[in-house]
Parts: sequence; structure tokens; C-alpha cells
Amino acid sequence: MGQGFIFPTVLSALYITFIFHIFEKRTQNLLLPIFVLFLSFIDNGLFISQEKSFEKSNVNLFCSYSIISSLFEQFDLSIEHNKLKVFHFSRSTMNFNPSLFDLGLLDEFLLYSKDKWRYLGFIFDRKLTFCQHVHFYSNKALSTVKSMKMLGNLLRDLLSLQKQLLYQTCIMPIVLYRFQLWYFKEASIFYPFKKLRKI
Repeated sequence: MGQGFIFPTVLSALYITFIFHIFEKRTQNLLLPIFVLFLSFIDNGLFISQEKSFEKSNVNLFCSYSIISSLFEQFDLSIEHNKLKVFHFSRSTMNFNPSLFDLGLLDEFLLYSKDKWRYLGFIFDRKLTFCQHVHFYSNKALSTVKSMKMLGNLLRDLLSLQKQLLYQTCIMPIVLYRFQLWYFKEASIFYPFKKLRKI
């Protein structure tokens, strides 16, 4: 079955569910912290670890990744190690310098922490200000607004009602994509509003 069919999605979810169950049991046996989570979105996996130091977090992630790698091998599944990324969030106001994530025992390479992380259409920064997320989608909306001029011709331009309809149905969903990330009580919304006023 080709990509886009619903059946591979359902079958892969059913197949991988057993691996999740075994993974949970093994992490409990190794007494890993309960806040090491493994989430899966079809063929994308995500480990989440919460610790007060980067070193402890990296150890938890390394152990969890080792377990899941061995389980996938036992089930004749493969993980593309070269697509791995590591990202750290921090509330610290001081200089941010996370330690390297060493996977030398598995595949002999080091992972450097990213400055920004794009995942499933969201753009995260280390402080969760979402400035880059707002910047990206507001620029995308602005370029879409400018390209709307091409919909008219020399004989007839778009009517005001048509422009309004295009703006509401095409531009607003882009610029407000997942605005729940940055628009909430006590959030700093000066930068997002400044970008929105341009549009």
C-alpha cells in the first residue's frame, strides 16, 4: 500500500503499541524516572526527559533510546540514527550551554543541541517565546497577501468582498496557526502583535 492510505497508519500503530508496552516495562525495571516519555506520530518518535541538569537528562535519554533501539531490532524494524535531533528547554536566565548528547556506544556520533526546533509545523525556541514561530507564519501570510494581487487582471480587479473572503479563508488560518502556543494569560505578546499589525 502506498503512502497516504489509512491502513498502513492503523497497522503501524497496532504493531508499535506492543513495543511501547515492553518499553514501559523495561524502563520500570531499570528504575528510570517516570517522566521519561516516548511519543510516536506514525513514523516519528519523540523522547521527553525532565531533569534539573542536562547531564541527568542525557543519561535518561540515552538509556531510553538504547532500549527502544534494541526492541526495534528484535521486531525487525530500523531507526534512522542520522535523523536524530536533540533539543533542550530551559528557564535559566544565564548563558545556555547544554552538554553534548553522546551516542558513541550505539553509532559513534555526537548530537549537538539545536537553537530552534521545528516539529509537526511548530517552531520552538529554547525559552518558549515562540517569536520564531510567529515570525515564520506572519512572513508566510504576508507573501500570500502580496501574491493575491495576481488573481486580478487588466480588465477587472477583485471585488472588496472577494478580497475580504480570501483574507479570512486563506490568510488568517496561516498567520494564526496554533496561536494557542503564544497567546495565553500572562504571556509576552508584544512581538506577536507587532507582527500581526503589519498584516
